[in-house]
Amino acid sequence: MTRTRPTLRRAVAWTLSALCLAALLPGAARADNPVVQHIYTADPAPLVHNGRLYLYTGHDEDGATYFTMKEWRTWSTTDMVNWTDHGSPMSLSTFSWAKADAWAGQAVERNGRFYWYVPVVNRATNRMAIGVGVSDSPTGPFRDALGRPLVENGEIDPSVFIDDNGQAYLYWGNPNLWYVRLNADMTSFSGSPTRIPLTAAGFGARTGNPDRPTLYEEAPWVYKRNGLYYNVFAAQCCSEFIAYSTAPGPTGPWTYRGTLMPTQGSSFTNHPGVVDYKNNSYFFYHNGALPGGGGYARSVAVERFAYNADGTIPRLGMTASGPPPVDVLNPYTRQEAETIAWGSGIETEPAGEGGMNVGWIENGDWIKVRNVAFGNGASTFTARVASGTSGGALEVRTGSATGATTARCTVPGTGGWQNWTTVSCPVNGLSGTQDVYFRFTGGSGYLFNVNWWQFTAR
Repeated sequence: MTRTRPTLRRAVAWTLSALCLAALLPGAARADNPVVQHIYTADPAPLVHNGRLYLYTGHDEDGATYFTMKEWRTWSTTDMVNWTDHGSPMSLSTFSWAKADAWAGQAVERNGRFYWYVPVVNRATNRMAIGVGVSDSPTGPFRDALGRPLVENGEIDPSVFIDDNGQAYLYWGNPNLWYVRLNADMTSFSGSPTRIPLTAAGFGARTGNPDRPTLYEEAPWVYKRNGLYYNVFAAQCCSEFIAYSTAPGPTGPWTYRGTLMPTQGSSFTNHPGVVDYKNNSYFFYHNGALPGGGGYARSVAVERFAYNADGTIPRLGMTASGPPPVDVLNPYTRQEAETIAWGSGIETEPAGEGGMNVGWIENGDWIKVRNVAFGNGASTFTARVASGTSGGALEVRTGSATGATTARCTVPGTGGWQNWTTVSCPVNGLSGTQDVYFRFTGGSGYLFNVNWWQFTAR
């Protein structure tokens, strides 16, 4: 059975990956930025719900020469280093009235429902409009809440904020900055869109562009901390840096506070997302750090930071290491194979049994999972697998993808890429808390898929 690989860049990108990462990233095996390596991602929007951090992103298509984006993606973590791929719960096809450009949006939860505000091109008017997806789950699927745009004035990058008194605000704009007060239903608003004055005092002064006298460019991210309102935004173009302003209220007046992340990396755009999770503060952004990456092939990354005593934000730089783990991963409960700290060569796809699975595995591909708490030790390793060819072997290694082998399960042919079976094998010498590597070996071509895995305690 022939299987077509879903992306064009993988064969080239991961050949380059070993060279690029070894040359550019000291301790590459420990690098965890960007947080997703098997597709290009952009425009991060974090959301904390029920003890889990969800991340909503766009998806830059492989080989694009513009912002070619057809779907949005969702990811989640409980430890800030291992990220679960939940696939694409919303796409352009969700909005029957949209024709193009699944660009930057943000999701928020209210009264047990999740609302995802996104900009798309309205087919009827051929200009940007903001639609709303709604779901009963943070991972979707999302449906069109209105069947039409919520608001339309040709501008982009919606961000939503719910104040302590329950009043919700929608902000958006490029080249201007707008807001409306959302009603409690989150799908309608009171009054008319209001344009926030872009003054040098509020958003910094830009030189050399009389049409845009302030630094504000796009991508507002508004939130509140200790009674102070923050507006973090992409500044100046191009290349963009990240700046921020503060205000005593959700609509201003704003005071420019300076640079948060200077221009750096190989993407000429950037896009902020700020969130607190498990007693830490995190700043999400995108760069072009993956092989083949750049301004139209971006990748989401994250940094941990601490506010200064006066509430200001220190300058942050892009790193390859990312934040440290804030929790351990339990290997004795079922873990999805698409929960990954770093992967080489793999792809993901919707699984016939539900959720996602890891697929398009070839000889030598591997996955790293960080900070796995084995305690006194594991005795058995079990995995859910499928193969449309003759299978291969799933090896559990420590130290690196070529480190010591602690388990090796044989994966048989199952007669189809979604014909699942469970395999188990003994484990030796795996205890304590450490990173593990799942390495896939076999013959030529695609070997097998993996849906989930689990260890048994000694």
